[in-house]
Amino acid sequence: QVQLIESGGGLVQAGGSLRLSCASSGRTFSSYVMGWFRQPPGKEREFVAAVTWTGDRTYYADSVKGRFTISTDNAKNTVYLQMNSLKPEDTAVYYCAAGLIAYYYPSRASKYDYWGQGTQVTVSS
Repeated sequence: QVQLIESGGGLVQAGGSLRLSCASSGRTFSSYVMGWFRQPPGKEREFVAAVTWTGDRTYYADSVKGRFTISTDNAKNTVYLQMNSLKPEDTAVYYCAAGLIAYYYPSRASKYDYWGQGTQVTVSS
């Protein structure tokens, strides 16, 4: 059974930091692209960042460039999203995803095959 389990969400003040984790199990994801998406209240899901398991390629939404960093730990089968300088507009449910053909379309949610259940991030002003 394939599982992606997110953790690390919570409530933080503007300017603070959080690190999200996504633990994967159930299959080998070495050929997959791992992505983070988020869904703000009342809005559609949007791309945040993506990375290949080797870490040689990373992709970021313009809104998070320079503030968020995506990384992998192959030994732990875990993907991280380090979020710094958080803003109230970063408030959302954050989802981890894995996609095989997402290598070519890392920002498109439809190209991801597996999704986690999501973790809430709330940034207060």
